[in-house]
Amino acid sequence: MPRHLLSLQDFSKEELTGFVERALQLKKEQKQGVAHRQLAGRTIGLVFEKPSTRTRVSFEAAMYGLGGQVIFLSARDTQLARSEPLKDMARVMSRYVDGMVVRTFGQEVVDELAAYATVPVINALTDLHHPCQILSDIMTVREKKGDLQNLKIAWVGDGNNMANSWIQAAGKFGFELVLACPEGYEPNPDILERSRSEAISSITLVRDPAHAVAGADVINVDVWASMGQEEQQAERLKVFSNYQVNRRLLANAPDDCIVLHCLPAHREEEITDEVLESPQCVAFDQAENKMHIHKAILEKLIA
Repeated sequence: MPRHLLSLQDFSKEELTGFVERALQLKKEQKQGVAHRQLAGRTIGLVFEKPSTRTRVSFEAAMYGLGGQVIFLSARDTQLARSEPLKDMARVMSRYVDGMVVRTFGQEVVDELAAYATVPVINALTDLHHPCQILSDIMTVREKKGDLQNLKIAWVGDGNNMANSWIQAAGKFGFELVLACPEGYEPNPDILERSRSEAISSITLVRDPAHAVAGADVINVDVWASMGQEEQQAERLKVFSNYQVNRRLLANAPDDCIVLHCLPAHREEEITDEVLESPQCVAFDQAENKMHIHKAILEKLIA
């Protein structure tokens, strides 16, 4: 049976650490000019119902960088738009490609594809989880801060798919996590409860972002209205107005804390231009690391 990556909950701490350490090694080798050919002769299918720049390009670059090939399918290119059963698509695609990377809305889509596919299914984003992104974030924190277990990481903003996957990461890796979310915009309660039951450090939900970032080694932020929530934009601007990552908020954190943003950023909304362009913000290192962590994931699950 193939191994799928549907959420971080599917893997042990040791396995997740292995992805990160392997990605660091692949990045080092690439910088040294080492050619990687581990997936020569293999093909992945990118099935994207949600559009993307970084996720698509980083997965394509990763697969080509391992010697493999990529077939990209947008929603209009597949029978999903015509309501083809997912189980049929999974079984047909499994005969064409060596892995499926899926970016969609409902988690049930990747879950059903994985149930019927005979090749690995990789969750490149759903409304519930964003595991590959969080692994690239963890890789970036590992580069900048070293051992994760002794760190305090803060999340500021919406309790969205990123927040859910950060909660699972905290449960697995053992770092302290404090999430500052407005009332009514909390992360998934079932994910929070399960990860708290596994965690060796605290996973705390607060309202005050200043409280969350106090003593934090890492501050993480994302857009206030995710894809598919555009009609809520005006309301969310009001609700999240006190959750902007700006210089005033950073004054509550240590001088050596780093700021993460998975991009694209809405400058002067969830993060100011000043902070995004500052040396404390490592968003562009984080974006590069998507490609390296995707290499490690593809190599492990396909090779």
